Amino acid sequence: MNALSPEIAEIRQRAAEAQERLKHVSATATSQDGAVTATVNTAGALQELQFGSRADEMPRAALAAAVLATARRAQAQAAQQLTAIMAPVIGEHSDAMKFLEEQIPEPEVPEEPAPPSTPQPQFFDAQDDSAAPPPVRPAAPPAPPARPARPAADPTDDDDYYSGGSFLGRN
Repeated sequence: MNALSPEIAEIRQRAAEAQERLKHVSATATSQDGAVTATVNTAGALQELQFGSRADEMPRAALAAAVLATARRAQAQAAQQLTAIMAPVIGEHSDAMKFLEEQIPEPEVPEEPAPPSTPQPQFFDAQDDSAAPPPVRPAAPPAPPARPARPAADPTDDDDYYSGGSFLGRN
């Protein structure tokens, strides 16, 4: 039993060190265009999310895809840190390490979508008319709708206070 005491003490020491290191594991990844930065903890849970100025220019669907892709890359980095910390404690090729690796889902790390390219203005030489595209004329505005016709006066209508005459012509 005494022969195992130093070995057990060493395992306890490595386990305590690993436990302390695991408290501080986090991983941060940034998208290629700098629009998104995600930080996750040991479990891969999102801890912080930051948007760069490029995020303002992105459509929502593209921004959402960039957030997911960046968070998944950070999760993969956190998983690598976790296995690196635990390997000295449980053995790099041990059954326990294999079990640990099986418990950590392999995150799908999709390729980040390419940032949308903004169309570049094209300039043409005023001297070379063959290279110039024809001028684009704006479409004419639609014609206003026709005014409804005024109903014809009904000669049998006796609601006219002035008896068909002008009020200016009264004495």
